[in-house]
Amino acid sequence: MTIFSVMRRPKWIWALVFALFLAAIFAALGQWQLSRAVTSNGPNPNATTEVVQQLTDISAAGQPVLETQDGQMVTVTGSLAPGDFSLVSSRLNGGTLGYWVIGRLDLDHPQGSASTTSVAVALGWSAEQSLAESVADQLNSTESFPTDALVGRYVGTDGPVVADAQGKTAASYIPSTMALSSIINTWKDFDDTANVFGGYIVAHTPVDGLTAIDSPIPQRTTELNWLNIFYAIEWVIFAGFAVFFWYRLVKDAWEREQEEAELEEAFSAPASSRKVE
Repeated sequence: MTIFSVMRRPKWIWALVFALFLAAIFAALGQWQLSRAVTSNGPNPNATTEVVQQLTDISAAGQPVLETQDGQMVTVTGSLAPGDFSLVSSRLNGGTLGYWVIGRLDLDHPQGSASTTSVAVALGWSAEQSLAESVADQLNSTESFPTDALVGRYVGTDGPVVADAQGKTAASYIPSTMALSSIINTWKDFDDTANVFGGYIVAHTPVDGLTAIDSPIPQRTTELNWLNIFYAIEWVIFAGFAVFFWYRLVKDAWEREQEEAELEEAFSAPASSRKVE
């Protein structure tokens, strides 16, 4: 009798089916852990970030920008706040350093709303500081702006650079980062920080006199979670062990039957054929 004849018995066939079922579950858990371990944040050809959505549908004032929101194309209706236009330096556009003209957009609210919700906006780029300052001064001299829809990419705030302000007066200070925590302090007659969005909008269409800001699909890095990879390997080992355990049980049963057959053959042999010591 061979071990394969034992394997073909219904009892062990059903045991194999159960072992394969467990192995399949373990393999699926391993695949799930592996999918959690590798986070690919690169651009997706079918990226939903390029589908324009209402800003208020994906985020809310006072909330930080989540990874799923960062880089989302949005639209928002409101009016620019007079007197709150300024510059941000060290902005690359097509590989050239220049300046952004930025401002504040007050969202359009239903009539009778007591509070004003605002979002910072980057309105355009210029390679020349003098041109950017001229556009900002012209905007600051405008008394009011019409309510209009603005379309652009919603981006998370930068961190402030303390060294930017060292040795500079308030009039000559130009930040090099789009840090909302610093920028909102320059807005006039504004102290309700809870009603400001945690990110800013890079306008798709620039204001007159400026160049459109480069705003490609966000590029992110690929991250590996080694703990999840270790768990995935463990599940694969468990899947293999389920099948091995079935084989070990079959082999034990076969060896036990072999030993019983040998003993039975030894005791059933004629007395004359037994070796006398």
